[in-house]
Amino acid sequence: MLTRATPAEMSSVTAPRTEQAFSLRPIMISAFAPALMFGVAEGAVLPVVALTARSLGASLPVASVVVALIGVGSLVSNIPSALITTRYGERPAIMLAGGVSAGALILGRFAPNVGVLSVAMLLVGFANSVFVLARQSYLTEAVPVEMRARALSTLGGAARIGIFIGPFIGAGVIHLFGTRDAYLAGALAAASAGLIAAFSRDLIISTDLARRDHRAVTVAMVVRSHRRIFLTLGIGVILIAAVRASRQVVIPLWAEHLGLSPTATSLIYGLAGALDMAVFYPAGKVMDRRGRRWVAVPSMLLMAAALIAIPATTGFSSLMLAAMALGFGNGIGSGLVMTMGADVAPDVGRPAFLGIWRLLGDTGSCGGPVLLSAVTGTFSLAAGVITNGGIGVLAAAMLWFWIPRTRPRPIERAAATMGR
Repeated sequence: MLTRATPAEMSSVTAPRTEQAFSLRPIMISAFAPALMFGVAEGAVLPVVALTARSLGASLPVASVVVALIGVGSLVSNIPSALITTRYGERPAIMLAGGVSAGALILGRFAPNVGVLSVAMLLVGFANSVFVLARQSYLTEAVPVEMRARALSTLGGAARIGIFIGPFIGAGVIHLFGTRDAYLAGALAAASAGLIAAFSRDLIISTDLARRDHRAVTVAMVVRSHRRIFLTLGIGVILIAAVRASRQVVIPLWAEHLGLSPTATSLIYGLAGALDMAVFYPAGKVMDRRGRRWVAVPSMLLMAAALIAIPATTGFSSLMLAAMALGFGNGIGSGLVMTMGADVAPDVGRPAFLGIWRLLGDTGSCGGPVLLSAVTGTFSLAAGVITNGGIGVLAAAMLWFWIPRTRPRPIERAAATMGR
């Protein structure tokens, strides 16, 4: 039977209002501009990957698999990403991610067959994993705990903004040059992210604890020392990711079920995405000032209610309302998983811990659509959507129970647990 973890092992934040002592402005470009550019790169190429695969002779199912390989690449690369970040540091890791992503997208531009295109997408997923892990590790170290949620919410928000505007940039390039040249636009954005990191200052580590040799900490040690966290709050992370991933599939599938046009579907999806982007910073501020549960639980309950309501929608207007509720619920949860991970991550072995944390999230992201597909195939689409809504309710309950009310310990908070 699982026992409840102590606040020393995992914690929420109800921080004192001392944020005036620190400002995000000096690190805005170095911290968030690479995330924006990585988002632009991903957004520019996502709409054309399936089309490229089809032009190379792939069937519709195979083309869908090629697109999914970006997520697969991220999933299988989380632990290697942690090792890379641990060995070389955050800034070199981001530079590597930018270079690999740019090279992979150029490879996609000139891919002669589906096999080469598949390898390129796997590499894009790998680069994304390295980047997110390194950036999260950097912000966890650089930003004081009383502003952590705002910093990580802004990180997630910057990526979402990039993904939102990326397709428009890609569309312009396609119009002027051709479909395949969208990959070059993405490559340029990814390379820009790496260059920004190259010209940014390294994080100066001032504590004796942070100077310890992180390479002495193995992934197995992290798993053993923090298994209770992974078996409690970590399961909540899997459920959060499952609900978030399923929403991206549910909206277009239900729109098609209602007989809506592709234009109407895109409008619904776009407006929901715009609302998603608009609320990330206020949500981060609430998390910093009131605690993680004040955002985590409402986010999941709102998304669950919206998913459960979708089968009752009958047309454009009602589906739009449900989609907007989904977008708002997802938006207020921007940076939530990263913030919770930063709260409980040890100072020694942090990249390895965050790599495992991302692995849990990516597992949920892959599992949510799979569950939707399985229930839909067995029963109906409505049953599949409602089931994923039920996952959201379960996630809210777990987060309410497992996120403690106490704030994180200072920088030495988890070092003593390593190697127990």
